Amino acid sequence: MAAIGASQHTETEVLRESFFLALANRMPRGRIGIRMRRELLRLAGIMLRGKVVVLGPVTIVPVGGARHIRIGERTFINNDVRFASRGGVTIGRHVQIAARVSFETASHTLSFLPGCSRPGTCAPIVVQDHAWIGAGAIVLPGVTIGRGAVVAAGAVVRRDVAPMTVVGGVPARFLRNLPEQSDDLDDDDQNTPGSDMCSYA
Repeated sequence: MAAIGASQHTETEVLRESFFLALANRMPRGRIGIRMRRELLRLAGIMLRGKVVVLGPVTIVPVGGARHIRIGERTFINNDVRFASRGGVTIGRHVQIAARVSFETASHTLSFLPGCSRPGTCAPIVVQDHAWIGAGAIVLPGVTIGRGAVVAAGAVVRRDVAPMTVVGGVPARFLRNLPEQSDDLDDDDQNTPGSDMCSYA
């Protein structure tokens, strides 16, 4: 995938994203602040569908990265989540993202030429519906986290996570399967971790 650099964005786009992201990150907690933050993040360029809850500040890199982030309805995002979204980050519906999670779509190759920096690479990250990512987890380029999967706190995820499984550790490894769910997973009233926060929306 081709790198997306700041040079591909107009000065107006850069200012718009920076301005609205800065405002969003200064909104107070509580129902009104969450609603205002959601609208400001949309103005910054993030595609937010429906009543997404973003509880606190987020970091987006590089400049212009907001337009490469897509988040599905009823998803909950806690404080201090980082989106290094050069390669694109797509998050499904009813996803729960804990504090200090990092989505890292860009990296470097191991090989290099003397006197030169290592070439950059990037690949998209996809988080499918109803997944739950624990606090401080890091998701690396090219990873897909399957529907209903759980990533334990502090995990470093470098490979795809199968649907309805739990992974954890550094690097993340399979821990166990989760019981299969019925189609009721798509019910807006389904109790999922953090779902009570949707009342703020």
